[in-house]
Amino acid sequence: MSLKDTTFSKFFFTFIIMVIQNSFTIIPLIIIITINYALFGFFNGLIWSWFTSIIAAGIWFLGSRYFFNDWVRKKTNPELLSKMEQNGLLFVFQARIFPFVPTSLINILSGLSSIKFKHFMVGTIFGNFIFFFVLSLIPAGLMEGNMEQNILLGIALVLAGIVVLYRVKKKQKSRKQVH
Repeated sequence: MSLKDTTFSKFFFTFIIMVIQNSFTIIPLIIIITINYALFGFFNGLIWSWFTSIIAAGIWFLGSRYFFNDWVRKKTNPELLSKMEQNGLLFVFQARIFPFVPTSLINILSGLSSIKFKHFMVGTIFGNFIFFFVLSLIPAGLMEGNMEQNILLGIALVLAGIVVLYRVKKKQKSRKQVH
């Protein structure tokens, strides 16, 4: 087996793991990101984890919208779908950056709702990047106290982005209450 075959196998294997994680959330995301970090390094592991999560999320969104819609809709709460549909992009973004909502639930419920695919993908792209960056810091040694200035700057930017998003959402809610 050549080096190219081994590299392709690593990429393929980690992609399949991410697709499984985005469908059932049985594999903790931190494990997948740690594997990618170990195989490809910090930057490449982060980018590969992020890229594969976007592709896998898109697959499950479309699958639940076009193939599993009737079966899954019977098992979901209509009120939850209604809340999601009110502001789809922001809902997906917020669900992606907070670790309390399983990725599979976001993908499937978004597919069942009337959220536009474009809004789903934009929320996924930006939300997953922020969340994956933070998760990538763990295997990079953040918990051991080996932080560089660039990592601290990255954390500060992520936190600033969350604060800005919170303020935008708060402003949108106050506008809706006025009208």
